[in-house]
Amino acid sequence: MLQKLLPDLLYSAVIKTPMDRLNEIRIRLNKKIVVSIAGKSYYLSLDGLSSKTDKAIIGSKEIIDSIIKRACESSVYAFSDQIKNGFLTVKGGIRIGLAGEGVIEKNSVKTLKNISSISIRIAKEIKGCALPIMKYLLDGEFENTLIISPPGSGKTTLIRDILYQLSCKNYCYNVLLIDERYEIACAFNGEPMLDVGNFCDILSGVSKSYGLDIGVKNLRPDIVVTDEIGSIKDCEAIQKASTCGIKILASIHASSINDLEKKTDMTEILNNKIFKRYVLLSSSQGPGTLVGVYDENFRCISF
Repeated sequence: MLQKLLPDLLYSAVIKTPMDRLNEIRIRLNKKIVVSIAGKSYYLSLDGLSSKTDKAIIGSKEIIDSIIKRACESSVYAFSDQIKNGFLTVKGGIRIGLAGEGVIEKNSVKTLKNISSISIRIAKEIKGCALPIMKYLLDGEFENTLIISPPGSGKTTLIRDILYQLSCKNYCYNVLLIDERYEIACAFNGEPMLDVGNFCDILSGVSKSYGLDIGVKNLRPDIVVTDEIGSIKDCEAIQKASTCGIKILASIHASSINDLEKKTDMTEILNNKIFKRYVLLSSSQGPGTLVGVYDENFRCISF
C-alpha cells in the first residue's frame, strides 16, 4: 500500500530501508524526512537510512499534498471528517496524522488546511505478542484490563493480539470494538484491514460514549474494547458499561503506575477498582517491552 501512497522518489528511498521493521515516516514542510525503524529514528536519504543530515530528503509541499491526495483517493471531501480530527486512514492498516491550520467556524474546528506535517504510521500485526500475558487476563472469565504505555510503545498492537488470541482459543465472547481513530482494526470502507479475530463487531470513527451507548443497547457485547481513554466522558462511559456486567479492555497513555494515579479523570475508576488487571508497557527494549502485569491493588503479579 505504501507504493500507492508515496510519490515515486520517496517510495524508492523507503524500500531501501528495513521495511519489515518500519514503524513511521515523518514528513515536515521544508524539514528533513525522518523514519522510525523498530522505535529508533533515522534520516531518510535516496539510498535509504542515513545518519548524515546533508543526505536527508527534504519534505516539500508537493510531497505532502501528493500523499494527502493519494490517501483521499482524490476526493478530499469524502475524508473531511477524518481530516477535521487530524488523521486519515488508508487501506492496508496505514494511518496518517496531520498538522496544519485549523479552520474555525462557530467556535469549533471545521477542518484543517495548509497541512505542514504528516506522520505515516504503519500498523503492525505481531501475532503472539499477547501470549505471555493471556493467563493473567483470564481467571475463569476475562478480567477488566487497562493497557498502560507511553505513545508508540505497542499498546494498540497488544490490544489487537489479545482479541486475536481470544478468538484463536475459541472464547466466543461478543466483542464490541470501538475503534474511534481507526487504529485497532484499521477498517477501510467497513472492512477490517488487520486481524481482530472472529467475534468482533466494529464501530469505527465514533466517540467512546456514543459507541458504548448504542453498542450496549443494540449489539449485546460481553467485552467492550477501546483505545486511548483520556477524558471525563470516556471514563464515565466505561464506568457505566462496567455496571452493566460488561467486561472492558482499554488503553491509556502513561509511563508508569505512578503517572496513572496522577490522572484526575481516572480517580473514580481507580478508587472503584473497575480494572482488575493493569498491563504496563515501555520501549526500553523496543516497542512492546512488558514491564509488568498488576492487579487492582497495583501489586505486580507477572513475575
